[in-house]
Amino acid sequence: MTDRKYVLSIDQGTTSTRAIVFDHAGHAVAAGQAEHQQLFPRPGWVEHDPMEIWTNTIQCVALALTRARITHLHVAAIGITNQRETTVVWDVRTGQPVTNAIVWQDTRTAELCRELGGDEGADRWKDRVGLPLATYFAGPKVRWVLDNVEGARADAEAGHLRMGTIDSWLIWNLTGGPNGGLHVTDVTNASRTMLMDLRTLEWDQEIARAMDIPRSMLPEIRPSVGDFGTVGSTGLLGGRPITGVLGDQQAALFGQACFTPGMAKNTYGTGCFVLTNTGDEVIESKSGLVSTVGYQLAGEPAVYALEGSIAVAGSLIQWLRDNLGLIASAPEVEELAASVEDNGGAYIVPAFSGLFAPHWRDDARGVIAGLTRYVTKAHLARAALEASAYQTRDVLDAMQSDSGRPISELRVDGGMTANELLMQFQADQLGIDVIRPTVIETTALGAAYAAGVGVGFWSGTDEVTGNWSEELRWSAAMDRAEADRLHRNWTKAVERTMGWVDGDT
Repeated sequence: MTDRKYVLSIDQGTTSTRAIVFDHAGHAVAAGQAEHQQLFPRPGWVEHDPMEIWTNTIQCVALALTRARITHLHVAAIGITNQRETTVVWDVRTGQPVTNAIVWQDTRTAELCRELGGDEGADRWKDRVGLPLATYFAGPKVRWVLDNVEGARADAEAGHLRMGTIDSWLIWNLTGGPNGGLHVTDVTNASRTMLMDLRTLEWDQEIARAMDIPRSMLPEIRPSVGDFGTVGSTGLLGGRPITGVLGDQQAALFGQACFTPGMAKNTYGTGCFVLTNTGDEVIESKSGLVSTVGYQLAGEPAVYALEGSIAVAGSLIQWLRDNLGLIASAPEVEELAASVEDNGGAYIVPAFSGLFAPHWRDDARGVIAGLTRYVTKAHLARAALEASAYQTRDVLDAMQSDSGRPISELRVDGGMTANELLMQFQADQLGIDVIRPTVIETTALGAAYAAGVGVGFWSGTDEVTGNWSEELRWSAAMDRAEADRLHRNWTKAVERTMGWVDGDT
């Protein structure tokens, strides 16, 4: 039999799907990528077509294997990582979704979340699930589908419908679909539904009943590193085991080798997501963060994390390009921003879907503040980049307050880390070193590591740590008083976003 020298990672993200072949050194050998449509049927609504995502996944796998010049016989295991809270509801009889996937950025469940909170408010179940009642999370999205899609409630109660985050949707299809597909998820994705008890790692039946979601819809919860079934015998990956599944931000934590409590990473993608490892302790945030599962190896206790989720980061640069036409391509933003010495007093707070951590205000909307006749498009480009750094500082300040543990460095990954102007400004704002690894696509790498550890391709987390290497490091160079002054003005701009949405909006 052909030696199995590679691990295949499927990285299903907010804007695209990728399949990447990794070797034992953790290097990407080949990849396939395909974007999918972003659907905006109403203001505040964001949807994806699950069938398009499934088709793209197969196409990307085919491209990656072809470009690597290998077949499934060379693949030791498959890892899956995914946009986490995006929710699919499908019919097991046909394999068809009952409606489009509701994306994590979608705000249609705002009123439902207030209704579910009742007199206790957004923190009704936070002590159990680690999350506030917010439009971000998956549970209320399922309830919305059952309440608003014709026939969905009856079919769900008859046992015909399943719900899941994108990992569950892909695994079910890969392992057979209507012909015996497995309905499973991992602890990290389950921890983003508002339906899983963080300590027992099981579905909380009381919360499921309160949300009026039938138990038959929920997948089986498994450790992140373990058995998720094998791919059906037909197709490109026939018989290959799926042994690693992590939500995208937890996958990046794993890929960045943040295995020691106090280690932190930030992924700069569509949004920004800061996680710090808190070990075997669930730390209940008092500063607007969420408690979540970081990862779990089969047979071992779960490792937890504190997370600060920032809704808009890279998508703000896309907005400058696609909506305003200030730049022709995303990489141009750095050159334009570098053509001026500072932001000219302008701040952009991209609360397009409200504000996530540490504010959690679904009534906020984006603002551009501090405008004068002096401000040019170059200043706005700089303000757009700086927004990600300011938001990250807000989250890290909250994180250190909650954990009582200083964060000495920040490991960074994702596409925006190629922007050195942003990375330097990030270090200036935080006052600590910002470190980019050799492999910046650590989300896909983390899923590959999890899968490889699951089959012994890598011996364990120590070998993953040995594979991690630093490429570039940025240290703070700005005067601390100036950094604080800039951040103070940012805080004033954030205050002006709040309370925009009301009954008449």
